[in-house]
Amino acid sequence: MKSGQAARAFVPGLLLILVIAGQPFSAPAQLAAPKAQFKETSRDFGQIKQGEVVSHEFTFTNSGNAVLVVKNVSTSCGCAAALVSQKEIAPGREGKIKVTFDSRGYAGKVIKYVYFESNDPSNPRQELTITAEVKVGPAPRIELEPYNLDLGLVLEGEPSEAAIKVKNSGQLELVIDIDNPGFIFMVGTRVISFPYKIPAGREIMLMARVPAREGRPGPQREYLLLKSNDPARPSLSVFISRYVISREELKRLFEKYGKELGIK
Repeated sequence: MKSGQAARAFVPGLLLILVIAGQPFSAPAQLAAPKAQFKETSRDFGQIKQGEVVSHEFTFTNSGNAVLVVKNVSTSCGCAAALVSQKEIAPGREGKIKVTFDSRGYAGKVIKYVYFESNDPSNPRQELTITAEVKVGPAPRIELEPYNLDLGLVLEGEPSEAAIKVKNSGQLELVIDIDNPGFIFMVGTRVISFPYKIPAGREIMLMARVPAREGRPGPQREYLLLKSNDPARPSLSVFISRYVISREELKRLFEKYGKELGIK
C-alpha cells in the first residue's frame, strides 16, 4: 500500500477512536438490580413457657443499585405472624420484618419458617427460621376418640346416641364443658351436668343422646364443641353425622330387599 493510501485509511480509524474515547462510560441499564441481604437468617428464642408470645425483628439491606420490592412475606403456620416495615427499599437502605410466635399448644423443640419474596433476581425467595424450646408445666390434657362419628341410618323422629371417649392424660384435674341445647349427656347410667371434672390419668365414656331434628329426611350433621381447662387445646369439636330415613322409605326398602336379607 502506498503511503498516501495508508494515511487516508488511518484518519477515519483515528477519528472513530477519538469519538469513543470522548464518550463517558456507563453500565447498561439492564445490569442495575436490587439485592436483599439479611444480617441474620435465624433466631433461637431459647427456652420459653408454653403460652408465651415472643417477637424478633429481622433486618435486611438493599445492597443492590435498584429499588428492592418486597412481593410477599409468609409463614409456615398460623402460630407465627410476619410484618414487613415497608414494601419498597431504596439502594443502601434498610428494611425490617417483625416475626411473632405464639407458643400456645406447642411443646418441646419447635422450628418455624418465614418466607421472604422479592424482586431480587439472584435470590427471589429467601427462608428465615425461628426456633424455641417450649417448656410445659403440670397441666390437664384432653384426648378424644373419635373426632368424627357416623351413626348410620336413623329413623325419622327418633333420637340417636354417640359414644365418645374423653381421657385426661395430664397431671392436673381436667374440667370440661359442653353447651349443646337438646342434647342429653351420660356417663354410665347417670345423666351428668357441666362443668364435669375428670381426675388426672382417668378416662370416661361420654354418651351423647342426639335429639331428633325437624326437617326433611336425608343426611344430617351435628357437632359438639368441648371446652376445657387444657391450656394447649381449650376447644375441640366432635362431628356427628347420620342419615335420617322416613318410615315410608324404610318400608319400601324392606319390601324391596327383605327377602334377600331373610327378613319377614
